[in-house]
Amino acid sequence: MTMDAVAVHSPAKVFLHYLDRLHGMLVKVAQFDADISSNALHPTMLPLLQQAKTAIGFSLRTCCPLAGRTIAVFGDDLYNFDSVFAQLAATVDYLSAIPDAEFGRFEELRVETVAGSAELNLAGWDYYQLYALPNFFFHYTMVYAVARQAGVDLGKGDFDGFHQYPSGFSFVDTRSERGA
Repeated sequence: MTMDAVAVHSPAKVFLHYLDRLHGMLVKVAQFDADISSNALHPTMLPLLQQAKTAIGFSLRTCCPLAGRTIAVFGDDLYNFDSVFAQLAATVDYLSAIPDAEFGRFEELRVETVAGSAELNLAGWDYYQLYALPNFFFHYTMVYAVARQAGVDLGKGDFDGFHQYPSGFSFVDTRSERGA
């Protein structure tokens, strides 16, 4: 892939889009019931706000090495909405300021990271596509799933920013009603 193609497909642009979606989902969560911020899908999984902070952190853990930068950290150890929104705003500002041209070295890069207790040394594209993006979307999706499970009115459009459905639309399975 040429530098021009990489610049057009800047990882920062992908993350900025979904960090904006994350912000919108978190606003709805906070308006719905801030107490669900400590909810998790399972007792062995991270709670909602920790999932959000982890997703935000993964955007930096991805973009910084791919742009040849040291990984920036804007989070703290607090798990409240003020802390998450501050981390999100600082991350968006930082990623927005990375010039697309800084992402032009994917083919040359090797990225060393830790995944749990596994030490990884991956080629730039493998790091981005096989490790970092799936990890970001795992934690991002958990925010959506925990919020939906708690009853927050979120839909596919809140998740991806593209889908639109009429008010009251539902994906309720009607096959059993038809004898299917």
